[in-house]
Amino acid sequence: MLTKQDIIERVETEDVKFIRLQFTDMTGQMRNLAITVPKLMQALDNKVLIDGSMLKGVLCMEDCDLYLHPDLDTFAIFPWRPHSGRVARLICDIYTSDGKPLICDPRMVLKREIARAEKIGYTFNVGPECEFFLFNTDDEGKPTTVPGDEASGFDLAPLDNGENCRRDICLNLEEMGYTVEYSQHEMGRGQHEIVFHHENALETADKLITFKNVVKTLAKRNGLHATFMPKPFTDDCGSGMHLKLLMFKDGKNIFYSESDPKHLSEIAYKFLAGLLKYTADMSCLTNPIVNSYKRFTPGFDAPCYISWSSQNSSLLVKIPPQPYPEDACIEFRSPDPSANPYLAIAACLKAGLDGIEKDIQLPPSVDVNIHELSNREKEVLGIKNLPISLNEAIRIARGSDFITELLGRQFKDVYLNTKAEEYRLYGRTVTQWEVDNYLIKY
Repeated sequence: MLTKQDIIERVETEDVKFIRLQFTDMTGQMRNLAITVPKLMQALDNKVLIDGSMLKGVLCMEDCDLYLHPDLDTFAIFPWRPHSGRVARLICDIYTSDGKPLICDPRMVLKREIARAEKIGYTFNVGPECEFFLFNTDDEGKPTTVPGDEASGFDLAPLDNGENCRRDICLNLEEMGYTVEYSQHEMGRGQHEIVFHHENALETADKLITFKNVVKTLAKRNGLHATFMPKPFTDDCGSGMHLKLLMFKDGKNIFYSESDPKHLSEIAYKFLAGLLKYTADMSCLTNPIVNSYKRFTPGFDAPCYISWSSQNSSLLVKIPPQPYPEDACIEFRSPDPSANPYLAIAACLKAGLDGIEKDIQLPPSVDVNIHELSNREKEVLGIKNLPISLNEAIRIARGSDFITELLGRQFKDVYLNTKAEEYRLYGRTVTQWEVDNYLIKY
């Protein structure tokens, strides 16, 4: 645990001149206010004020005067910035002028679910697998739609033209305290993946928000453009953000069981049952943009159905081999990197805890090729589709008590109204596909 004095001393000894007070809006976009060192003590005392009216539409606000409360343990220095006059950051919670947490601060939503787990002695860990695309830029440095390479899964240089950029990203992340397990070129053209070791849920969400900023910053320095858009190409794989979910109690992974054939405990199965039950409800959080749903297409290694297996790696939930008790996990494969990680992880935790507390029954695993089953066979097995559009996800969420409990009524309404407006604008936009198919024909 860092103290105020720890931070002051690091700022002085490491020649930090600017500190970014960072926070996220409800869509998961990082925002910040940069302060200089003389303002640091005021920030550490939670007395830095921001004008909430500048964030209208991305935060629901009781008033316009909002205060940033830095989490001292998130202090980090950006290693890619100059070593003279360095830049650091602190991730902040948002409070109203009367000293209450802002109801639509995504970080506070996750902290509430973590507190719920802690009351029964549980610590929730998450290990993310983060995919993204690197695109070439034009002579002005603006992004093009040309992928950075034509490589495929596990290729290396010179086919993998993003290898140096990816290495640069990993080295900088490690200097910031990330534990990178591996990185690779993914299946899609210009597509890459970086996988992190699991850590507690709040730390993982903080690091995911930072990760996106690091990737975009260092891609630009390498003459490339990074995007976390889930599905840039119609006929190529999309980007997921698979989440490996683990639960600990008294330092022991309680998802592990030596006697079970899949090495999962009863608690893990109940958690999994809750996750499956509420997948559709929380799709508006795990897959929050119009483009998210174009990833759920058969043939591109993305889930299409609400199902689980330890043998079929293309399903919604995969049970990986569990060689080490401390790493036993459930891999949830529907989230994509456009998601706000605070909200997505909070939804996963709440779903799992509900599964445990409500003793939700787990449907049978699907250990055959689900795409070869008839509609009747899927119906008999109780297999349901994932939502096929943002519009459907919004409709399900509006009627969901689960989402109301997670976000609260006011936050839920603002979030879903924002997403509904996004879908409305999409619906009225004439696409190139329509022009290509209808202009001459009709």
